[in-house]
Amino acid sequence: MTTTSPPRTTSTSADATKRVKPATPPVRRRTWRAKLKRDRSLIIMTLPAVILLIIFAYIPMAGNVMAFQNYSPYTGFLHSPFVGFDNFVRVFDSPTFLNAVKNTLTITAFQLVFFFPIPIILALLLNSVISPRIRTVIQSVVYLPHFFSWVVVVTVFQQMFGGAGLISQTLRDHGHSGFDLMTNPHTFLVLITAQSVWKDAGWGIIIFLAALSTVDPALHEAAAADGANRWKRMWHITLPALKPVIILLLILRLGDALTVGFEQLILQRAAVGAQVSEVIDTYVYYQGVIYGDWSFAAAAGLAKGVISLGLVLGANKLAHVFGESGVYQKA
Repeated sequence: MTTTSPPRTTSTSADATKRVKPATPPVRRRTWRAKLKRDRSLIIMTLPAVILLIIFAYIPMAGNVMAFQNYSPYTGFLHSPFVGFDNFVRVFDSPTFLNAVKNTLTITAFQLVFFFPIPIILALLLNSVISPRIRTVIQSVVYLPHFFSWVVVVTVFQQMFGGAGLISQTLRDHGHSGFDLMTNPHTFLVLITAQSVWKDAGWGIIIFLAALSTVDPALHEAAAADGANRWKRMWHITLPALKPVIILLLILRLGDALTVGFEQLILQRAAVGAQVSEVIDTYVYYQGVIYGDWSFAAAAGLAKGVISLGLVLGANKLAHVFGESGVYQKA
């Protein structure tokens, strides 16, 4: 009679490997010399930009001290007397400065409503074009005006909408009265917004097209299979993908709310008058460079910078309230 022995449970080396948790290798903290050696290519690549930023952005900040002085270029910073906040009191008591602030905020609000959405709309329209060749042609055409200077842009508008422009001359040839849009202060706001749209709307769609390229096409296919039409897919898939980018650019735009352009406005200031075309940038230029009141101009420029910083911080806080990351987050 033969007896069968029970199966022996033998532990193999593979089972032992599964049971034994491998030890975590120690993390070696890199020294700053090692980090410097590791990132030397990136550091060398960014070094010229950092040097230019220090020379042309940070060192000139020391000149803001003249806002608190009765500055004279003949005595310099060291020997000009300090006057405290007297220059700021003069700035905010000046009706011309308040008129420049009103014009600046009016132009900013008008362009936020009628210019800011246009690159988004163009990006959505271009994204819906199926043929890549047609899309490339349209992109190239709308990008082109961005590379024109403001002198060229204003000249083109003068030739089209001026008193002796193409449209006005054609109307006269057919027995109608002409018009001069370039010298009309009542339509100046529409004019400069149209110029900004023609020049920069095409360039602005680059960021939105990049954001749209990250949307998974499977989401659109699944929504279409569920019966969602084009508008519903745009509302529920495309626009939510663009939302963080839109809020980020809106915050940055609010930071530049008091910077509505210098060349564009100073080129047309004489034609429509300072009452409607004077903004903070042109006001600082005329007070400081033309009239030689350096301390007054520095105080106006510094006040503009402080207000812009407050707008950025407020807009960033608002973005956090709505659950977006904004420009930065607290650690």
